[in-house]
Amino acid sequence: MKKLVVGMLIILSLLAGCGSKQDTTNDEIDFLEVDLTINPEKAKLGEEVTFSAKVTYGDEAVEDADEVKFEVWRSQSENHEEILVKHKENGVYELKKSFSEEGTYYVYAHVTARGMHNMPKKEFVIGQPSEPETEDGSHSMKEQHSDKASSDAHNH
Repeated sequence: MKKLVVGMLIILSLLAGCGSKQDTTNDEIDFLEVDLTINPEKAKLGEEVTFSAKVTYGDEAVEDADEVKFEVWRSQSENHEEILVKHKENGVYELKKSFSEEGTYYVYAHVTARGMHNMPKKEFVIGQPSEPETEDGSHSMKEQHSDKASSDAHNH
């Protein structure tokens, strides 16, 4: 009887050891990573700016994302341009664009792949910077008030 109990304990401890080994591999969850770069981050009017999103899932370069688009807008503007981009090489999705208005701009890289979505945001400047947006992305009270006053003046 004692040998049976000792044998069962050995078997249970071996099974428990195998189970904990499996659990550690399950704890290593891969995430969709997007490394957004802008070149140059400070450009001149009409100069071409390159937006690149290096997309990885764990150690794997994602070359078949469901969707990659860049959302670009000038600070304080309601007009956001969304541009779908295709895979270039090695998990890099790229957009080249020039701008005709100076100011502070923002870009989101919206990436959907492997059942996940990631959307890093960066700021860049064309020519002279304009007033940046607040942390929550809204206009400042001063800007909202002056925008309303100027639009009221245009309506009359």
